[in-house]
Amino acid sequence: MSLEPPGANRGERAFARFAYPPSALGLCGPEGFETLLETSSIGSESDAGSGSVRELARGFEAAWPYLELIAAANEIVDPLDERVVEAYWVGNSLLDSVTEAALGDFLGRRLGLAFTPGARPVGELVHPRASPNHNFHVFSVYPWVALLRSSRSPEPLRILEKCRIRWGQVAEVAGDQLRVLSQGLCWTGSSLHLGPPRSETVAWRKKGYALESVPTRGAWVALHWDWVCDVLERDQVGELREHTAFELAAVNDTTSRQSRRAANVAQGAPAP
Repeated sequence: MSLEPPGANRGERAFARFAYPPSALGLCGPEGFETLLETSSIGSESDAGSGSVRELARGFEAAWPYLELIAAANEIVDPLDERVVEAYWVGNSLLDSVTEAALGDFLGRRLGLAFTPGARPVGELVHPRASPNHNFHVFSVYPWVALLRSSRSPEPLRILEKCRIRWGQVAEVAGDQLRVLSQGLCWTGSSLHLGPPRSETVAWRKKGYALESVPTRGAWVALHWDWVCDVLERDQVGELREHTAFELAAVNDTTSRQSRRAANVAQGAPAP
């Protein structure tokens, strides 16, 4: 029997909090990003924008299909159920219900990667630890890792860093901004890994609208681009760490295999 969502409005607001930062930069989603900020703002009691957020969510060409995939795998009616939204942006046990076969079919048919020139083969993207969350899409589906390997520009690494959902610990509150300690991505030229904690400044409020209540010093928060999108519980931090570790391992394994192929070709041996 299908599970009814415990509160679709909470799910809509959760989606809006994470979707607002890239939408405001014009990077993804339809026009109307201010609605995402206003409707998801802490303290907002109005449901006037609820339908608008749902309509905007459908316009996110990558995120919405993933939400539908996760919901269907768990027999949840609403793709904007709060549990589904958490699974996509942060990670939770709902991701375990999406099989390798279902993920491969989704990538090939729904996202059309099997027919996209230059896209990595679907079979290469799907591995036992692959999960249909946002960080999987950032590292494995988007072309930024491939560009990182082939370019000396710092831009691919910057985008990977900002676009992924990352965790940080609040060190200081300063007006509408926070100083947080987080682990940035480092590229050695052959592998991608997390560096030691460093300080970065992010927003939690704009024009009186806040995506999250004022986090306290020491709190763990979820970061997307230059915004705090949620205050995380310890288990949620663990989910983010785990899925990030899986993706980095997959990236490094792919880089290693490509290096071996290139070396074999250079030596005249058949590529494995």
